[in-house]
Amino acid sequence: MKYDEFIAQVQRRADLNSRDEADRAVRATLETLAERLAGGEAKDLAAQLPSEIAVYLEQPLAGAGQSYTLDEFFQRVSDREGVALPDASFHARVVIGLISEVVTMGEIENVRAQLPAEFRELFEVENEGELPGQGIIDTSLEVEEEHLPSNQRPAPQGPQPPLVSDMGVDVDHPIPPSKLFTEG
Repeated sequence: MKYDEFIAQVQRRADLNSRDEADRAVRATLETLAERLAGGEAKDLAAQLPSEIAVYLEQPLAGAGQSYTLDEFFQRVSDREGVALPDASFHARVVIGLISEVVTMGEIENVRAQLPAEFRELFEVENEGELPGQGIIDTSLEVEEEHLPSNQRPAPQGPQPPLVSDMGVDVDHPIPPSKLFTEG
């Protein structure tokens, strides 16, 4: 996944107003996660992400293996992002959920192995758009019906007028064959 697509997904899933807000959420989450991971794990994770995002995992305290709880993790994300704790918690879940979709399962398992059990739920994403502990996030793009192919448009609601061919024949109630051919 490319940087622009990643940020757009975070912006949409977290219902953020701008790409800058989405980037700030990604940065705060990944810098905080990088401090929690030990050794080269942050760099291993960064290797599977776009370079514009990977840099957040390669900051000076990356790999420090700092010990803190999940609540402290969310508080640190909140402080870095400059938003209220409930918002930061939601944004961090969105970012980590998306990370879990775009990197290999082996790398996610390596990251999870370094974290206490309370962190592991953040990486348990089984379906695209799922937010751990929160269910499914609507990841569909809103497209006007007129731009959809006819076989993908929703069925009309309520009674519909009969379909009429260009020959003026009601195709919902075709003329019986016996009426089409008359012997003269």
